[in-house]
Amino acid sequence: MAWRSCSVLLRLTGEAVSRSSARGGRCPHSFQQKRGFRKAAKKPEFKIVEEEPGPPRTEPPAAPVQRRTTTPHWEQQAPPPRTLGRLIRPLVFTVGFTGCSFGSAAIWQYESVKFRVQSFFDDIRADWLQKVKPPKRGDVRKVINQWWNSLSEGQKTVTGIIAANAMVFCCWRVPSLQRSMIKYFTANPASKTLCAPMLLSTFSHFSFFHMAANMYVLWSFSSSAVSMLGREQFLAVYLSAGVVSSFVSYVSKMVSGRFRPSLGASGAIMTVLAVVCTKMPEAKLAIIFLPMFTFSAANALKAIVAMDTAGLVLGWKVFDHAAHLGGALFGIWYVMFGHDLIWKNREPFVKLWHDLRTRGGGGGGAGGGAM
Repeated sequence: MAWRSCSVLLRLTGEAVSRSSARGGRCPHSFQQKRGFRKAAKKPEFKIVEEEPGPPRTEPPAAPVQRRTTTPHWEQQAPPPRTLGRLIRPLVFTVGFTGCSFGSAAIWQYESVKFRVQSFFDDIRADWLQKVKPPKRGDVRKVINQWWNSLSEGQKTVTGIIAANAMVFCCWRVPSLQRSMIKYFTANPASKTLCAPMLLSTFSHFSFFHMAANMYVLWSFSSSAVSMLGREQFLAVYLSAGVVSSFVSYVSKMVSGRFRPSLGASGAIMTVLAVVCTKMPEAKLAIIFLPMFTFSAANALKAIVAMDTAGLVLGWKVFDHAAHLGGALFGIWYVMFGHDLIWKNREPFVKLWHDLRTRGGGGGGAGGGAM
C-alpha cells in the first residue's frame, strides 16, 4: 500500500507539474533540479547561408598519380608506309659501318704490331727494374693485374663489351632516361631514328635474364672466336654483325608489317656462335642446365637456324627471329667467303696507311733537321 500511495502521489505531482508548465511555460528551477529527469540537450542548429548568384565553381581535377613501372612505356607509333625506299638509309649505313669497322680493325692491328715491336726493349727494362725493386704485397692493383693476366685473350676482349651492356642496362633503370633509351637503344623501322639504333640496340637489354644469358654465351665462345680471328678482326665482325642483323630485322618488319621495337645482342652473338660452329663443326657442346647431353657444333647450328626460320615463317613474337637468322647467316657467310673477300684484301689499305704515317713522320724529321 505504501508503494502504491507513493506511486499515486508521484502521478499526481507529475500531472500538477505538467499543468503548471503548460500555464507558465516553464517549470521552477528548484523543482527541475530535484526531480530525477534531466534537461534535454539542445541540438546544434545549422544555418543555411545563401550565396550570391555567380559563376559555378569548378574544382580542379585531381592530378594524375605517376607510378614508376618496371617496364618501359612503348609509345604506339603510326606504321610507316611499307615501301622499300625507307630501307635505303639503313642499307647505306650498314655497308658504310661494316667497311669502317674492318678498316679500323686493320689500322688497329697495324698499330698494335708496331707498338709491340717498339715496346719490346721497354718490357725488358721493366722486368729488370721489377727484379731490383720487389713489388709491394697486399696491393689491390696487383690483385687486379693478376686476375686480368689470368684471363684469355678472348675473355679480355669481351670484358669491355660486357661492361658496356651492363652500363646500358643500368641506364634503363633511370625513369628520366626512358624516352631517350626507347628512341636510340631500340631498333624499329617505324621510328624516326633509323641508323643509330641499329648499332646501339646491340648493347641494350632491359631484362636482366636476357642480358645474363647473352653475356654468358658470349663469354663461353669468346676464347675460341678470338683465337680464330684475332682481337681486331673479332671486334670488327661483332660490331658489323650487330648492324647487319638489325638491318635484316628491318627488312622482315617492313615486309610483314609487324612493327615492334627490338633490342639485345642476340644477333651479334649468333654470328660469333655461327663462326665457331662453322670453323669447328665436330666440337662438342652442351647446355648449361643439362651438361649430360652433348651434341656437335654443326648440329647445334642447324637446329638454331631451323628454329629461327620456323619462328620467322610462323610469326612467333617471343624473339626477333629475323635478327637471329640474319646474324647466323652472316657468320656462316663470313667464314666461307667474307674472310677471304674482306680481311685478306686489307693489305692495300694498310699499305696506304703506312705510307701516310711514314710520310708524316719523315716530313716531321726533315723539318726538325732544318731547324
